[in-house]
Amino acid sequence: MNSKKIREIFSRFRRAHPHPTTELRYKQPFELLIAVILSAQATDVSVNKATGALFAVANTPEKMLHLGETALKTYIKSIGLYKTKAAHIIKTCRILVEQHQSTVPSTRAELEKLPGVGRKTANVILNTCFHQPVIAVDTHIFRVAQRIGLAKGTTPLAIEQQLMQVIPKEFLHDAHHWLILHGRYVCTARKPHCPECLINDLCEYPDKT
Repeated sequence: MNSKKIREIFSRFRRAHPHPTTELRYKQPFELLIAVILSAQATDVSVNKATGALFAVANTPEKMLHLGETALKTYIKSIGLYKTKAAHIIKTCRILVEQHQSTVPSTRAELEKLPGVGRKTANVILNTCFHQPVIAVDTHIFRVAQRIGLAKGTTPLAIEQQLMQVIPKEFLHDAHHWLILHGRYVCTARKPHCPECLINDLCEYPDKT
């Protein structure tokens, strides 16, 4: 896809959604970190339902440690892989308290040392909390970027690296939010809503509905 098309795609996304953000509910970086850890292989809706009650009682690393792993599980048991995620969250909170003065680190290297935090999760935190122009490639972006014609690759990292190269800098900060929302509500996996798509004429997908 040529650079003129790419610029127009993101110009339209920006006009339609000038200030996109995550649909996970949070009030401060620690809450977003926990929500993103919980969101692996789960929907934002299910995570928001669980964290509403959880954050009312434990919205800091200290409070989460005081709550404990067993009690934490009762709050998140409706979410897939909740036992593993509870263990990761408790270990992460301990590291935050002991090594980071109970604050969420602002570098990818430090974030990726936290249990349950991979590159995608780190990128969400870096982008949303620390305003860094990075792209968190989830299943929606992995699908949409290739379907539209923005990037091609067999791994999320390959797609991320290509998107970072082709997307104009002025759009990079918000790009992953736009692509996630587009994949979630318009360019859906089984049957994309092509007639309703605002970039229909620019998209290079050969099997439009």
